[in-house]
Amino acid sequence: MSETTRAAEPPAGTEPGSGTAPGTRAAPVFVTAETDAQMRALGRRIAALLRAGDLLVLSGPLGAGKTTLTQGIGEGMGVRGPVTSPTFVIARVHPSETGGPALVHADAYRLGGVEELDDLDLDTEMDASVVAVEWGEGIAEHLTDERLEITIARHPDDTRRVTLTGNGARWSHLAPDAE
Repeated sequence: MSETTRAAEPPAGTEPGSGTAPGTRAAPVFVTAETDAQMRALGRRIAALLRAGDLLVLSGPLGAGKTTLTQGIGEGMGVRGPVTSPTFVIARVHPSETGGPALVHADAYRLGGVEELDDLDLDTEMDASVVAVEWGEGIAEHLTDERLEITIARHPDDTRRVTLTGNGARWSHLAPDAE
């Protein structure tokens, strides 16, 4: 990955470790991924931070790399795969092959709103799983105040700018890794 940076000036009260209130937002971390392989590698790095109960809300346009990133997360978590887009099945459960939490991979693209997401009962899976919701922005945040929001922008040269924003005390430590 060519670049990992943190926003220069986080809003007051959102510095890593500063807040424990559920609404606390960590300063965003920005990562540039130049290839699909780098997106998967970033997913593996994110997986190293995950534990049962975590919610990942992935957003970005069609083809941005949400599923590619989730494939890397699945690899890093050691789940049974393959991790593929759940667009037509809405949600897939990938059990762990290493004794860790399962990965619940959901796609909110075809859902009509929060009520239809609630019908999937993802909140009942969260205690024992990591839940990743593609197209989740504006629909999945109600599942928990503690979540990692991942926004992917794909540029004309196919590089991606990935923005990681932690919400809640669980993610207040979010900081870029040394490259």
